Amino acid sequence: MGQGGSQELPSLRSTVNPEPQVEFFMDLEPFPDDILVMILSFVQERDLILHCRRVSRRWKHLVDAPSLWRIKCERERRREILHAAEMCPDFQWQRACLKNPFSRNLLRNPCGTERLNHWSVMNGGDGWSVEENRTMLEGAESQTSFVTSFSWCKKSQVIDLVQDGLWGHYLDVHQPIICISDWYAGRNDCGCVYGISVQLLAADRKTVIKEYSAAPDPIPQWNDEHYRQVSHEFQQYGPGVRYVNFTHKGKDTQFWKGWYGPRISNSSVTLKRGGDMEPCR
Repeated sequence: MGQGGSQELPSLRSTVNPEPQVEFFMDLEPFPDDILVMILSFVQERDLILHCRRVSRRWKHLVDAPSLWRIKCERERRREILHAAEMCPDFQWQRACLKNPFSRNLLRNPCGTERLNHWSVMNGGDGWSVEENRTMLEGAESQTSFVTSFSWCKKSQVIDLVQDGLWGHYLDVHQPIICISDWYAGRNDCGCVYGISVQLLAADRKTVIKEYSAAPDPIPQWNDEHYRQVSHEFQQYGPGVRYVNFTHKGKDTQFWKGWYGPRISNSSVTLKRGGDMEPCR
């Protein structure tokens, strides 16, 4: 502070210089193949395919070889893929590991969290809606349900098994078990009717190779609102299957305006290896 006035303090500035960013490069080429494969096995599948295999001819050969993918599956305990590979000498490791056909629900948007996206819809009455569950559905990825109206509401989804990670030879020869499941419930103050139909289709998407359908007894008015399950396993369905057409429908029995029909949720189509698979010759 000066006499007769004030003096501004100098602005404070950091005198510490930021640490320089050091980029570390390691030449992996001198490593033998088995060490390099072990290192690459920690890289994500997509990066291996899109980037690593483009580095050099050697890296392409290592990424395309089964040994790298087997190591990854053993570490990550992907037993279904490992067992399937034992049965099929020409197993497509990259496709199976990237798509994970044995470890996920192949149906998209099974609980309505994306509204009606990924479903082909036929609306009846006031059409489909999505609501919070009125009772808990254990194991569901979301506590929401598709809700039907006073006239038949139907929706379907077609699964491309090849696009989702399998291939023709494996489907035709080894025929993995195709498991379907669906859950539905009613409102306690209104009865409802539910139905399901699942078809295994050939490559033309029209020829039906196997079909399962169910029309359970209607849920009466003044029910407990608990979810009921419908499930089925397709086994030994023969060669030619390439698609799964999953369709379900519902309506209420009181013909009330709004959404009083069955609540449908946690629909699934999953794959597991057949129990009596024989190795390819």
